[in-house]
Amino acid sequence: MIPSADITGLVVAGGRATRMGGVDKGLQAYRGMPLALHAVLRLAPQVGEVMINANRNLAAYESMGVPVWPDAVADYPGPLGGFMAGLERCETPYLATVPCDSPQFPTDLVARLAASLADADAEIAMAATRDDGRLQLQPVFCLMRTSVLESLVRFLHAGERKIAFWARQQRFVEVEFADPAAFANANTLDELRRLAAEG
Repeated sequence: MIPSADITGLVVAGGRATRMGGVDKGLQAYRGMPLALHAVLRLAPQVGEVMINANRNLAAYESMGVPVWPDAVADYPGPLGGFMAGLERCETPYLATVPCDSPQFPTDLVARLAASLADADAEIAMAATRDDGRLQLQPVFCLMRTSVLESLVRFLHAGERKIAFWARQQRFVEVEFADPAAFANANTLDELRRLAAEG
């Protein structure tokens, strides 16, 4: 078993949120609190430490009480830029990542990813759900060994951006979760309102 104290959690909130009109997605209100704060509070009991990856409004994120790190790579390289920032700052052997816009992710997410990663002796464990019978990766929900940083740096500097493509180049395991709704995310303000009404 991997102790939770050996895992740092990272809330990825560094995107441009173009489908949300360019607002800072992690700061949008969900049930009276910013989305990113929901993610921090849900992730914190599952890991030893939590940090946030953000590229705008850093003071607002810092007010959530955890360290905040911007991308180490310019021009918004997507979630992998956040992964890289987290891996560079991580002081534990493992990093668990979640997006800022899925406030109902499983409360046993990290424990299940950790169990599968250990069982498979993998470097990366990634959540997946069934969609019409097909297993679909939830690529920002993953647990990785911090030793993958070097490979990620090479991947990003080669101009690549796809999380699953990079993950499959490592020792990789998919971890199936039964409830796809737990991974529902808000890409638009309408989706955010709907998510708040449903949950």
